[in-house]
Amino acid sequence: MRQHRLAAAVALVGLVLSGCDSQTSDKSAEIELNTPAQKASYGIGLNMGKSLSQEGMDDLDSKAVALGIEDAIGKKEQKISDDDLIEAFGSLQKRAEERMTQLAGETEAAGKKFLEENGKRDGVTTTESGLQYEVLNKADGAQPKATDVVTVNYEGKLIDGTVFDSSIQRGSPIDLPVNGVIPGWVEALQLMHVGEKYKLYIPSELAYGEQSPSPAIPANSVLVFELELLGIKDPQEQNGAAPEAPEAPEQGEEPAQ
Repeated sequence: MRQHRLAAAVALVGLVLSGCDSQTSDKSAEIELNTPAQKASYGIGLNMGKSLSQEGMDDLDSKAVALGIEDAIGKKEQKISDDDLIEAFGSLQKRAEERMTQLAGETEAAGKKFLEENGKRDGVTTTESGLQYEVLNKADGAQPKATDVVTVNYEGKLIDGTVFDSSIQRGSPIDLPVNGVIPGWVEALQLMHVGEKYKLYIPSELAYGEQSPSPAIPANSVLVFELELLGIKDPQEQNGAAPEAPEAPEQGEEPAQ
């Protein structure tokens, strides 16, 4: 996966080069960002930089990047051979992978320490699977089954408090299938009663593990959710379908698949 993202970032460099016109810029002139083309050009560079930074390559030389772009735009002879470029990209990729592996290990260790301490707090229950939860608001409504579709409000954070997803901030609860989300949610939802609000502390192995779906969630992250169970959808009436001719439910946006 990381190789694909790195390759995509490298391909984006090629896109920048092929999409530019043949005029070189005056280095001494102040760069303007007024026209749509100027803004789009800046956006391409910004996205390329973010992508490379997420790969752990913060030490790239932006001046050398600009020089490469200018040489390509001006159709000048490239200053480094293709063989040397391939070797350089391979070296960067290897270093980026090593950094990501190190970060994943550090995140895993921090998560285990957090759960160990968190599990000692009053009010926190640890299940056999390792899921931890505390009941913030108690209620006596119905409990969903794995085959149900439920309506929930939630906010997801890393253990440092960084919010990575929130239906609360969007102001829109969502419907989702109980058995269609991460294991920590599948287990927690079946413990909850309609009207209850839980705080979940989900070990990485019950969340996304090493395969993070987003740069906002480092590999091996423990995830912390405030989760409110608002209701259980009537399977005969999901998405407004009439009982005599039910439609397939539209699952909508699912934060924890």
